[in-house]
Amino acid sequence: MPTSPIISSSSRGIGLELTKQLLRSAANVVIATCRDPENMPKLEGPGTLHVVQLDVSEEGSIRASIPVVSSILGDRGLDYLYNNAAVTEGNDSAFDHSSPGFMRTLIANVVGPALIAQLYLPFIEKSRRKVIVNVTSSLASIGLDIGPKSATYSISKTALNMLVRRRLFIVQAELTFVQTYKQARARPDIIAFVLDPGWVKTKMGGPGALLEPYESVSGIIKTVTSATSASSGKFYRYNGQEVVW
Repeated sequence: MPTSPIISSSSRGIGLELTKQLLRSAANVVIATCRDPENMPKLEGPGTLHVVQLDVSEEGSIRASIPVVSSILGDRGLDYLYNNAAVTEGNDSAFDHSSPGFMRTLIANVVGPALIAQLYLPFIEKSRRKVIVNVTSSLASIGLDIGPKSATYSISKTALNMLVRRRLFIVQAELTFVQTYKQARARPDIIAFVLDPGWVKTKMGGPGALLEPYESVSGIIKTVTSATSASSGKFYRYNGQEVVW
């Protein structure tokens, strides 16, 4: 059965590899978005490719992509939304970072993905799958306590995690139950989760990273396509292992 995935920041790194691998299936109608479609590498495959201009840091660009994607989808729904785009200010710290850079990071890594999910929701609602994948990082895990590096990037990805997270809390004093009402809780009919691609050899990850893009992405696709309602609101690695918050 035909499926329709959309990927942000698809002209390089993990997004480009995702596009390549998804195009291997003739059933896929892949919508690859990027800031500058002219710089999108020429890709071919049995699948169908549409390249759409979208800058996750610009609300106007996100809104302008809606009618373009609508014309591509027609009566079809959007099966998979990969919120993949992200920026980093590098290895800054809690007491040594740029305020403008921090703001750029929050807009691109949190506000942009949240707005994309909000505006693309009508397309997702028409799908039989309804999957939202927000690409995060192990640096966002408070439980793993990876350390002080890349402070603003880590903070932004932890905020992205909270956008998705679904967890039950017991408020002891009042003996009542409270749940976080974010994506997973607000829409139980949608499968929304965060996924760490691992340390990948991309421009952001650097040459010293552990994974080749094809290794990470093959795991990502397997994890995403096998996701069920039980996956919603959880934090996974690319290989399907659950990560501590």
